[in-house]
Amino acid sequence: MSVTNDQLAELLSGIAKAQQAIIDAVERAEGGWKNNHLIPILNVAANMRQPEPRLLDLPARILLRYQGRAAVDNASIVADLERLFSQPVGGAPVDASAATAPAAPRFAARVAAAPAAPAPAATTATALAAVAPRPVPAAPTAPTPMAAAAPVARPAAPAASGGSELDFSGKS
Repeated sequence: MSVTNDQLAELLSGIAKAQQAIIDAVERAEGGWKNNHLIPILNVAANMRQPEPRLLDLPARILLRYQGRAAVDNASIVADLERLFSQPVGGAPVDASAATAPAAPRFAARVAAAPAAPAPAATTATALAAVAPRPVPAAPTAPTPMAAAAPVARPAAPAASGGSELDFSGKS
């Protein structure tokens, strides 16, 4: 059995329509839930920061289209599906077995570029010297008192000008 892109677009649209019915029921029971809770999380699930959706983002984007007032267009869903199915995923061949194959670890390049392990120690004495604890410096016997710190220099008060006799410098 094979499914065409038109049939798959209708299926995805129908699933989104069923999800929209559930969303409408929750919104009717608790007003404001859709705008306050659903839409922000659905935007994250749809990965709206990327202009071109991935196949993974497409169902959430279809559901987002159902949240708006504009009618959902199956032709745009078909166009997205054709674009997504025609391009290779990460340079891999486009077939079903490639989609289920485990991905290569992200750190594989760093592991391959890691330096080789050092040669084993020649003697037991050098191995023990390498792991011997280092001496810990002794802690000071008494903390330094704050009074011993250097006094802070204060700027000189500006000269009085204009006959003002008020002095706010804190002197008596």
